[in-house]
Amino acid sequence: MSLLAWHIWMILGIIFIIIEIFDPAFFFISLGIGAIVTSLMSMIPFIQGGLWLQILLFGIFSFIVFLFMRKFGKKLLQNHGSETNVYALKGKVGHVSVAIPQEGKGYVKVGGEEWVAISEDSQPIETGSKVSIINIDGNKLIVKKAET
Repeated sequence: MSLLAWHIWMILGIIFIIIEIFDPAFFFISLGIGAIVTSLMSMIPFIQGGLWLQILLFGIFSFIVFLFMRKFGKKLLQNHGSETNVYALKGKVGHVSVAIPQEGKGYVKVGGEEWVAISEDSQPIETGSKVSIINIDGNKLIVKKAET
């Protein structure tokens, strides 16, 4: 059993890591690493004969790895990067190419592209004015007159 125990733990570790590939929840990887470490530890003569000690070590190592993987996973998943598509326009400055009437739609040119725009406070904005993009509503930009 003593020579065979480390084989079993190693096989379990590899199986858990393969399962993690198909279920990326950072859970099975901790079990896999815990089983591999237990496999290596079960080669120590003191630990070879004690199945309950090996199971205890597996639980402890898996739990410790799970805590570290959880922190790593949170950091990895929280980094969403920058905004894309139309939402990347928030905060940018554009120029009114077609006047925005009171409570109506006009056009704003931002980075070489023209977008339908409405005024944030429903006040008219004349052609050529500099505007800041406050928000996005569907495919319309919500703008306000930029301070000069």
